[in-house]
Amino acid sequence: MEFSILADAFSKMEATKKRLELTQYLVELFEKTPQDVISKIVYLLQGKLRPDFEGVELGVAEKLAIKAISKSSGIPVKKIESEYRKGGDLGYAASVILEQKTQTTFLMEDITVERVYETLYKIAKLEGSRSQDMKMKYISSLLNDATPVEASFILKILLGTLRLGIAENTVMDALAVAFTGNKENRKVLEHAYNVSSDLGKVAEIVAKKGMDGVEKFEISLFNPIRPMLADRVKSEEEAVEKMGDRFAAEYKLDGERVQLHVEGERVVLFSRSLENISSYYPDIIEKIPKSIQADKVILEAEAVAINENTGEFLPFQELMHRRRKYKIEKAVSKYPITVNFFDVLYYNGKSCLDLGYEERRNLLEKIVKEDEYAKHVPMSIVTNKNEIEEFLENSINSGCEGLMLKMLDKPYQAGSRGNYWLKLKREYRNELGDSLDLVVIGAFFGKGRRTGRYGTLLLASYDDDQDMFTSICKVGTGFTDEDLDQLYQILSNKVTIKKNPRIDSEMEADVWFEPELVVEVVASEITLSPIHKAARGAIRKDTGLALRFPKFTGKIRVEKAAEDASTNEEVLTLFKGQKKVAHDKNLI
Repeated sequence: MEFSILADAFSKMEATKKRLELTQYLVELFEKTPQDVISKIVYLLQGKLRPDFEGVELGVAEKLAIKAISKSSGIPVKKIESEYRKGGDLGYAASVILEQKTQTTFLMEDITVERVYETLYKIAKLEGSRSQDMKMKYISSLLNDATPVEASFILKILLGTLRLGIAENTVMDALAVAFTGNKENRKVLEHAYNVSSDLGKVAEIVAKKGMDGVEKFEISLFNPIRPMLADRVKSEEEAVEKMGDRFAAEYKLDGERVQLHVEGERVVLFSRSLENISSYYPDIIEKIPKSIQADKVILEAEAVAINENTGEFLPFQELMHRRRKYKIEKAVSKYPITVNFFDVLYYNGKSCLDLGYEERRNLLEKIVKEDEYAKHVPMSIVTNKNEIEEFLENSINSGCEGLMLKMLDKPYQAGSRGNYWLKLKREYRNELGDSLDLVVIGAFFGKGRRTGRYGTLLLASYDDDQDMFTSICKVGTGFTDEDLDQLYQILSNKVTIKKNPRIDSEMEADVWFEPELVVEVVASEITLSPIHKAARGAIRKDTGLALRFPKFTGKIRVEKAAEDASTNEEVLTLFKGQKKVAHDKNLI
């Protein structure tokens, strides 16, 4: 398939922010795409080469890309850097530079999607002392044969700066229309994606085998399943109202959610955001097989840091010390954990997703043999407010955050959030319910002791209907100097030249970021706002919701994807639940 077709589609998508137009451009692209290329197209649309859990990263720096442009064009590096500074987009700068190309390649090869993809994959796999020279050679070989527009998008993919505003939901909508003629089939595609976490593979199956192939999609060991998520409740009364007269309550541990894939002695661990985190937990890899009574199994657990002397649970932030490339053995020794199991998703070749919670829990207790390292998350069947309150107090006294409440007869809904699971945390019991996980979308430069760092962050909630990140507040309090340094290092790799199309903000930040990092904040209340866009129009025309006096809690939620952040619907529910709002009939 000619790469020019893909480049043309990219150009159209970059020029619009309208989701319907983006979907239509995707449909047209997919209809032109050969079956054996469709998975590559889907990965490239997402700015990647393989699904996230495989951890294939390009790792090309701007300086190396500039040298490759210079080698291909014959134009000095300084002139390329000057052009780059003008617009702040190296892909666009390359297209301008290559229009002025002084060198001619007589034996030009065709630029195809397959060639670009395979070359990028080779670049991603390069390691060692000569890897930088080889990367430059591969990049130059593509640029030598590419048109300026093609070169622009090749570089954007390489540098991770392809900003199309395409979300997974949009891709699935387009796949359903292109290959089945019915957008409603997107639900079947979504199920296949939820159990495989591989959108390229789903695209290939629907292109080659149609809906029959997708409906036969099965769980595959060592391919992570997208986790089920929970809504929140503020009180025991609300929990009973939503859950009925008999349901399960589990301790809500303050650790890292881990999905364990086990076959014999082989163990692979995935985070809530589907990252392979096996290297951070060599102790789990070594010890857990001894506790598992199954040949092949996928389990969910919470890895929690503990005080080795007392056995008490420690806060989530203690686990951050394990997220390092070097001296992991020292971190494992210094920050011991327990692995606390709460669900089984797959057992000896069969999916457990359609089983009710109670049946899965009983099976889990047979599979996992408890010891000092492997535990079952404490659980109790509750029937009324008083039993919930008592179990909640026990949870908090044990160093946990609160409770997870689960319907006994309901299945595991991979990739979904809903009322089958609810979370009740201590802070939800006050007037606001003020703990929210929000996405960092922008920042403002600091002053005084914060000079040279980001002093204030612009945060957003997630609109899951529109697949947008809507501004909800600025936060500048609660940060220690260490927090500011850590956030600056993380966010510096997510800076974008212009606002991502999935960000909806009237406020103009000094710096925009890819909407990826999630942080936890508390606030005094939620108020109406003429500026912020969260739940805009839901209460009053042309008015959104904002947090009053927000404060950073110290928690950077590295285990959460941006789409797992607090939703506009959650914010709206919390707003309506505030006592003074609930009694104002003019507002609601």
